[in-house]
Amino acid sequence: MIIFGVDFGDVRTGFAVCDKSELLASPAGVLTERRFDVAAEKTAEAARAAHAEMIVVGHPVNMDGSRGPRAEHCAAFAELVREKSGLPTVLWDERCTTVSAHQYLNATNTRGKKRKAVVDTVAATIILESYLAYRKNQSAPAEPER
Repeated sequence: MIIFGVDFGDVRTGFAVCDKSELLASPAGVLTERRFDVAAEKTAEAARAAHAEMIVVGHPVNMDGSRGPRAEHCAAFAELVREKSGLPTVLWDERCTTVSAHQYLNATNTRGKKRKAVVDTVAATIILESYLAYRKNQSAPAEPER
């Protein structure tokens, strides 16, 4: 199944996509859009263009597992993307993914404007990789919201 990963941000939203066998998650670009509804529509369009069958949106829950305002905002975004795309959508815990993305970029010595341009798509790839690992290790994958 082709799954589309999303790291939603107020300015930049990172995308990732996996292959049909769900073995490899790859960066799929960054959307720069400040308007919530337009970002959701363009995210839905990008998922359709990638022939995605499911969307996974990063869900930034707090370290103690509680849901703060940012997590609620991302949940609303995921719901709007689901409505606009018509695809099953899953919220996936993204704790520490941006930190991990910065660590990867440090390891590859990616700096300056180039770093800013790719950190969100790297974070989306990490979110998607985490979800794919979960699916691989579970007999019953997380059910998408309908």
